[in-house]
Parts: sequence; C-alpha cells; structure tokens
Amino acid sequence: MPTTPLTPQITTPHDPFQEPRRETCPWCGSRRLRTRLRAPDPLRHRPGTFAVDECGDCAHAFQNPRLSPEGFAFFHRDFYERQLEEFTARVLSPRTVRRRHRATARRLSALREPESWLDVGTGHARFPEAAKEFFPYTSFDGLDPTARVEQALLEGRVEEAHRGYLTTPGMAARLRGRYDVVTMFHHLEHAPDPRAELRAALAVLRPGGHLVVEVTDPRCAFATLLGRWWLPYGQPRHLHLVPRANLRAELERLGCPVLVTDRTSPHVPYDLTAALTLSLAHAHPLVQLAATPLLDLAWGLDQGCAPLFRRTGFSNAYRIVARKNPRVTGSPAPPGTRTGQPVSP
Repeated sequence: MPTTPLTPQITTPHDPFQEPRRETCPWCGSRRLRTRLRAPDPLRHRPGTFAVDECGDCAHAFQNPRLSPEGFAFFHRDFYERQLEEFTARVLSPRTVRRRHRATARRLSALREPESWLDVGTGHARFPEAAKEFFPYTSFDGLDPTARVEQALLEGRVEEAHRGYLTTPGMAARLRGRYDVVTMFHHLEHAPDPRAELRAALAVLRPGGHLVVEVTDPRCAFATLLGRWWLPYGQPRHLHLVPRANLRAELERLGCPVLVTDRTSPHVPYDLTAALTLSLAHAHPLVQLAATPLLDLAWGLDQGCAPLFRRTGFSNAYRIVARKNPRVTGSPAPPGTRTGQPVSP
C-alpha cells in the first residue's frame, strides 16, 4: 500500500518518518546496545514496528531508529493526544488525576513562595490549575508543543502560553531568567534531546531557582514483566527513558545540587490495568465485556498493592528537585567545582 500522510509506512529503509538507526548510545556514546522492545503502536495500530534499545553501559533506553521531525510531528498531532487522553481516562479518572496533581503541588509547597513558574509540557495545564491552591500568589505560565496550552490560556489556567519546546529556536532566549520554578512532568520522554532541554530549562530559571523533573523509570520491574503492554514505554511518543542515576549525574555536571530524589509519590498505580486495557483495545466488544471482571481485578491489584509497589522496584516513575546554582548559566560547571550537598527543600 502506498505511503500517505494518514498511513506512514515506517518500516522501509528510507522512510521519511524515521531517522537512520543509531549504532551508539545518545547519552554516553557506548556501542554496547541491545534491543529491549519491539512493538507496534499499541493505541492506533498504525503500520510499522518501533524499537527501544538499551545501553549496556549507562542503561539509557531510547527509541531506535528514532522518529524524524516529520514523523514526530505526525504522531504528536492534537487528535493523537486526544485519543491518548481518552484512553488514559479509562485507566485514571479525571478526579484521580486532579488528586495526584494536588498531592504533587502539596509536596512542592515546601519550596519558597515563587513569583513565577513555568510548567513545561503542560498540556491542558491541569497541574498549574491544581497548584494555584498552594501557591496563590504565583504566576503560572505553560509551554507545550500542542494547541492545548493555547486553550488553557483561554480558559484561564495559565497567564502566558508558549507553544513549542524549550529548545525551539528563540524560545529559551525569549524566556531567559524569567522563572523561579520550572517543572517538567513526563516531558523529557518526548524531547528529542533531553540534555538540551535540561540546559534550556536552566537558562530560563533565575539563579537559585528550582527545577523539578518527573520521568518514567526505565528500571521499573513492570517493564520486564509486561513487555510491550507496559504503558510507560509509550511508543511511538516516548523517545528517551532516562535512568535516575543518569539524570542526577547530568544535573550535577551542570552545577545544580540535587535536593530531593523521590521514587515513591510519583508512582502511578495503573500498570496492570493499563496493560490489560491495551491488550483488549481492539478486541471484539463481547470479549471486552467478558473481560470486565479481569479489569476490575487488575484495578484492585494496582490500587491495593500501590503502597508496596511504590517502595520497591515496581515504582514506575521518579522525581528529582534540583536548585540552579547562582553561577550556572546553562553550561557545565568547570571540572573539580563543588556543587553543594543535597538538602531537603
């Protein structure tokens, strides 16, 4: 079948929707790569198969071959995001999502009252909406590659809306030094260059400001147990899954003391429910109806075992809070420079 804008054939050798396959790790340059996952698009069942490779030296996991800018734009169109949100709503209710946002904001309320806050990858800006309860005097802005952030502006959830990435040409320069806090909740997974996004985040932070990064943990035991049905693999949307040790080391290399590393509260109790829902997504309606008791059981296990999962290797996410050192301008600290000791905010 010929390639069309609606059905990209992403398995051909010279496919414009994919870049050439990498032979080295994009994080450390190692050539010790192994294929961790091969899977089609689990939500839309588009043609083609996506691969996630893992570095044998630093454990960085990444999509390989990676989507090209054209492919990335195609798979991140707003209608795809809406379909993903509809699927997620089957697993996590809007009330549950809002409760999680409030819990996250409550934990961050230990930070000094910020004047300005940028939420990167904000989507519909549900986090800024929830966080205003704990930071009533803070000005929240949002940045997102989709039109959702512009709708959030119209609905009053952010005061300024910026469309794109921090690495979009001119974006970091325009926002340089404007914010006391920058949050990235499950944003780095989508960034073509996570390191460049981190440097740009530091550029828009004021000296002494805080960077909060929450990402999927590729070391999660559910990734091995569930394989292609593990929702956080997020193919084809997730380009990078950064291990906790790598992210800490990178922030410290940039001269930013890490204040908090949290593996418990970021865990989202949906792994089993999402895996079963994905596997049934295109089954006959009668099969889906017959599987309702299994879905109820999976949901019960996710919720009932969450206190255990979040304190073990089954935790599916982690959060890091770092502080921008006054001397940091987005470039690495000189070799041998001390970056301070971790403290609690």
